[in-house]
This record gives sequence, structure tokens and C-alpha cells, in this order.
Amino acid sequence: MREAQFLKQNKDRWRSYESEPAADPDELADHFIRLTDDLAYARTFYPGSKVVPYLNGLAAKFHMDIYQNKRQQGNRFVSFWTTELPLVMARQRKPLLYAFLFFMAFVAIGVLSAKYDPSFLRLILGDGYVDMTLENIEKGDPFGVYKQEDPLAMFLMIALNNIFVACKAFVKGIFLGVGTVQDLFSNGLMLGSFQYFFFSKGLGIASVLVIFIHGTLEISAIVIAGAAGLVLGSGLLFPGTLDRATSLKHAAREGVKMIIGLFPVFIAAAFLEGFITRHTGMPKWLSVSILLLSLTFILGYFVIYPWKLERKFAHDDRRDAEKPITHNP
Repeated sequence: MREAQFLKQNKDRWRSYESEPAADPDELADHFIRLTDDLAYARTFYPGSKVVPYLNGLAAKFHMDIYQNKRQQGNRFVSFWTTELPLVMARQRKPLLYAFLFFMAFVAIGVLSAKYDPSFLRLILGDGYVDMTLENIEKGDPFGVYKQEDPLAMFLMIALNNIFVACKAFVKGIFLGVGTVQDLFSNGLMLGSFQYFFFSKGLGIASVLVIFIHGTLEISAIVIAGAAGLVLGSGLLFPGTLDRATSLKHAAREGVKMIIGLFPVFIAAAFLEGFITRHTGMPKWLSVSILLLSLTFILGYFVIYPWKLERKFAHDDRRDAEKPITHNP
């Protein structure tokens, strides 16, 4: 069979697999089997064709969906955290990278603006906060702001506020991603100017050891929320082979899962800020340990583990697709 005829006979079916979710697990399995048959046939007769990587990617997605469906029959809650969310993070690694680069660029802008424009710091942080911090520095307690509120009230207020900020950054992605970038911009400027303020007072390292006890989780979660918003915006801007409405629905599902995955992170960050950060005189080794553990968790769970899990599924899919089959063209 010529490649053109092979494509003509099957392309509509492949597109329907992409745009129309399977009605039940049996239909999903049937789609996967037919795709692996098509992939094996294409590998055999058209090894250099672009259809091979296309079918391989589509089959890999169905393989992941089947695995997730099997896990859901056991413990849906466990499967979300061990499989479903990590695979979402693996698929959305590019928006995550873009959100990180945007944020770091905006932090740099905040640092430079605070350095070369004395009024910028008060514009971003507010006169009240700057004056209070200067007063605390004179008293010898530069981070006294973290000791003023009741720990429990502070924990609840910060957790709710951060979750709201993350959800807002995600929803604003519907405006072609511009709203999300705007939120990354404002948060990046604030962090950059904030850190420059303490470094300019000779308290840079001390501020990192105190503030990043909770800030490592909090700032990382803001970046991931920004990535979720970019996913939503890209679903509207770049639908690919899907119609725009289907692409947007798919992107929204992916983004919502990312945001849900951040809830425990924000709660942990709020707990650290409410109950731990206030102990500004803790040993440096303890502060560094908390900071490094937080960073290890973020990189391990949201970056490294998703990458390894995706590679495992891709390997399993290639192995299944390369098994001998009977195909009558």
C-alpha cells in the first residue's frame, strides 16, 4: 500500500482519536490497539515518514491514559499525586520553563529598578512597609514583621491569600496568557526590589536564610501557577490539530490539575511562614536545611520525577508498538 493511500484511509480516524475522548475504558483500549497496529505498519513500510513520530506520540498519550484509568480503579487520590499530576507536569515542561524565565527576568528588573531609582522601592512595597522595616532594622530586629501576628491567624490568612493569587494567575491566562505574565511581572518586581532592599542594608544573606524558609515553596508555587496560566493561554492560541474549543478545554483541564497540585505546597509554605519563619534566631544549619529540603522537593516532584515517569511510559509504549503483529493491508 502506498503511503498516500495509508494516510487517506486512516487520517480521519486518527484525528477523531485526538479530538473525541473515548467513551469508556474498552473503547480507549481498542483505540490504543489500532494505533499500535498502525504504528508498527508505518515503522515497517514507511520508516522515514513523518507519520511515524506522529503515531508514536499519539500512541504514547493513549498508553498514559490507559495506565491512569487502571490506577483510578484502585485509589483515585493516590493515582492523581503519583501519576496523573506528574504526567501533566511532564507534558507542560515548556510553559513551566517559560514561566520561570519570565519570572527571573522580572526579578532582575526589580533589582535594577530599586538600585537606580530610590523611589521605586516605596512605589512597589509601600511607604508603610519600608518605614516599618527600617524601624525594625534600627531596633536590631529586621525581620520582626514575621512576629507581629498570631501564628494560627497568620497561617490561615497567608494560605488563603496565596491560593487565591495562584487561581487568579491561572484564570487570567484566558486573556491569551497576557494576564498571567502581568501577574508574574508584579510578583517578580516585588521579590527583586524586596531582596535588593535587604542586600543594600547589608542583610542580604540573613534575609535569604530567614525569608526563604517559606519563600522557596511559595515562590516556586507562584511560578508553577504562572505556567498553568500559560498553558490555558496556549490552548486558545495554538490549538494544533484540534478545534479551538476542544483545545481550550484540554488546556483548562491540564491547568486545573496543576493548580490543585499546588494547594499542599501553599499550605506548607503558609505553615512555615506562620510558625517557623518567626524564629529568626534559629541556627543557620537548620534554616539552610529547611531551604534545601524545600528546593529538593520542588525540583524532585515537579521536574525530575515527571521527566523520569514520562520516559518510562514512552519506553513501555515503544516496546509494545514494536511487538510482532499480524496486519493485512
